Amino acid sequence: MQVPIGSQTTATQDINGQSASGNLLGISLIAALAGFIFGFDTVVISGANLPIKELWNTSPWFHGFFIMSMALWGTVVGALLGGIPTQRYGRKKVLLWIGIFFSVSALGSALAQDPYTFSFFRFIGGLGIGVSSVAAPTYISEISTPATRGRLVAMYQFNIVFGILIAFLSNYFLEGMGGANDWRWMLGVMALPSVVYTVMVMGIPESPRWLMSKKNDEVAAKKVLSKLGVTNIDQELSAIRAGIQHETAAGRGAGFFSSRHNTILWLAFMVAFFNQWSGINFILYYAPEILERAGLAAKESLLNSIAIGGTNLLFTFVGLYLIDRLGRKTLLIIGSIGYIISLAMVAYAFYAGAGPGFLMTFLLLFIAAHAIGQGAVIWVFIAEIFPNKIRAMGQSFGASVHWVFAALITLITPVFLDADNGIFKDNPWPIFAFFAFMMALQLIWVFTKVPETKGVSLEDLEKKLVKE
Repeated sequence: MQVPIGSQTTATQDINGQSASGNLLGISLIAALAGFIFGFDTVVISGANLPIKELWNTSPWFHGFFIMSMALWGTVVGALLGGIPTQRYGRKKVLLWIGIFFSVSALGSALAQDPYTFSFFRFIGGLGIGVSSVAAPTYISEISTPATRGRLVAMYQFNIVFGILIAFLSNYFLEGMGGANDWRWMLGVMALPSVVYTVMVMGIPESPRWLMSKKNDEVAAKKVLSKLGVTNIDQELSAIRAGIQHETAAGRGAGFFSSRHNTILWLAFMVAFFNQWSGINFILYYAPEILERAGLAAKESLLNSIAIGGTNLLFTFVGLYLIDRLGRKTLLIIGSIGYIISLAMVAYAFYAGAGPGFLMTFLLLFIAAHAIGQGAVIWVFIAEIFPNKIRAMGQSFGASVHWVFAALITLITPVFLDADNGIFKDNPWPIFAFFAFMMALQLIWVFTKVPETKGVSLEDLEKKLVKE
């Protein structure tokens, strides 16, 4: 059977003609474990939020900047700069350093004796998250096949939401075990998966596309492709080489922000921009506080946070199943509609004083919509639309946009939500109404501007999206 240029054929076949070999799946899972620590670190702070506020008696601005959003500012820096080492030194080395950063951050945050030391170590963890959002999706997209790229890269997102669920569970079970030091155990326990990940990533190979584009090392690239289960290795190398030569010839003298990259830059910017203006990080970071405002006691709020994490995980499975079947654009449309309905109803629940059960139902619908739509798509979409030679920098650009807005939203949330001095201290319904409006704008953008990338090789996507 003739295999199209730019595709890979593996030892195992699926209904689409291709699937991941055992090695490819295992290697992808190890790289995607960076997402687990990412997810755990992202929301573990939700359990420590109120205890730390009481311990150090911080103001809303101080708490928002130094306590809640400092990790996100580290994430912004990591995402902004992560493309440089990922492109220069290789995907594997960067993935290894991510594990080290996570380990140091977990122990340092747990042992911190003042808010400034705490913020420093949270910043270090944020650097790890930011760089992981560049290196891991880039790596997985470059070792996967066109038919499996969606679900393999989306495993990074699956691990993020799995980490989120485990963090919620960990916070719940550690509540009350350490007395005033509960929050230290909540943060410190992340050192365990961080060390395990660091050890495991030592055994994965380098990306064959990086070996070709940066080192021009065909021998090493062939060995990796063989390990990944690619059968037509010479043909695959020819496709990779042709893509690199095409980008080099067409892009001579053109920088990353040149006009020939306008389409992909805007696509990456907008998908990351809308991801955060859905309110997803706002809800995940402040879930216990939001639920308490709805009338639930602290312990009930932590328990219901677990329901949020479980729903996220369940519907991420659905997104993984559908992303290579329905495609990226379709999932974004489904997710946008779910966002609009759920956020509008959460706003109504607060406005009308509806019961906690009504509110919780639509919060869970919001989480489901995110998991199927933006959650499943964002890292896959950004990782696949950029050409091989600038993929790491492109992933860095998209991730930076994502994290800048995540940090800004987390920073200003206490100003709006704080029970004593917040702008919407009496009723936060306008916040959710605003997020619903933003998701209506996302729906329009998806319908009019987003191309379908399902099942197209990375080299063919370059020809389609990059201007000559």
